[in-house]
Amino acid sequence: MSAPTLSGYDVPDLASVSDTSLRRFLHGLPGVDAVGLEARAAALGTRSIKTTSKAWAIDTAISMIDLTTLEGSDTHGKVRTLCAKAAHPDPSDPSCPRVAAVCVYNDLVDVAVDALRGTGIHVAAVATAFPSGRASRAVKLADTQDAVEAGADEVDMVIDRGAFLSGRYLQVFEEIAATKAACRASDGREAHLKVILETGELTTYDNVRRASWLAMLAGGDFIKTSTGKIQPAATLPVTLLMLEAVRDFQLAGGRQVGVKPAGGIRTSKDALKYLVTVSETAGDDWLDPDWFRFGASTLLNDLLLQRQKLATGRYSGPDYVTLD
Repeated sequence: MSAPTLSGYDVPDLASVSDTSLRRFLHGLPGVDAVGLEARAAALGTRSIKTTSKAWAIDTAISMIDLTTLEGSDTHGKVRTLCAKAAHPDPSDPSCPRVAAVCVYNDLVDVAVDALRGTGIHVAAVATAFPSGRASRAVKLADTQDAVEAGADEVDMVIDRGAFLSGRYLQVFEEIAATKAACRASDGREAHLKVILETGELTTYDNVRRASWLAMLAGGDFIKTSTGKIQPAATLPVTLLMLEAVRDFQLAGGRQVGVKPAGGIRTSKDALKYLVTVSETAGDDWLDPDWFRFGASTLLNDLLLQRQKLATGRYSGPDYVTLD
């Protein structure tokens, strides 16, 4: 793997990368001003969206959702029902946009692929011993390959937080790179790789910035906040920090990388705060499902209720939308 040419950053030679070179680079990144970051996030969270723009924002948020079910009790029937909702979020209104993807455990990928055939909706699979990441690399790669061969368009992997927090950056880098390589199916299809940092376990904003850069250097197509199984999950300050990282990575000459906050985003009001933060931080190029996603299970219902309110002038009851 050749090193990207990043203006202003002393990126290690990725063909001969080591723990030492990665540590030198990652710990050489500017430290995060926690007070300033949280103040910026709070200020962005107070921005209002004009009524004329709110309809567009709600539809955009719907189109960015990875509609998710990740429970041990998941069944084929539940996944098919979720896929039907993904394809027709509001059956009474065919103008309602579809979601971006349905995210499931990898043993249910084939069910989702069959249910979503012809819709254009992606199938995402969690892999690499989600959510803990506690398995051998061979098991993690087999997990990934199984999902991709079953038809997954996207793979959401978890990093080894224990290795990262212990400073074993090379181990994390190599595992991300190997998982990216495992995203190529035998028929030539290549799944996009979302790298879950599990920011609630990284303890500091500096670690979030370092993990974001590590994931991008190793080839991740998206960086994702959380599994949704650990609290805190997605927060506006952490997402702001990750958006700054992808912006700076691209401005320095790297690839465009997506961002996916996941876990705890439940209301339209919250979703719109995230869209404002995307626009004001990374720019409007990221206001697209190809580059920004919400990992959510209940957010869609509130967006649909708010959408109906804009269309009719009155609120519908929660029973007007299907339960997930």
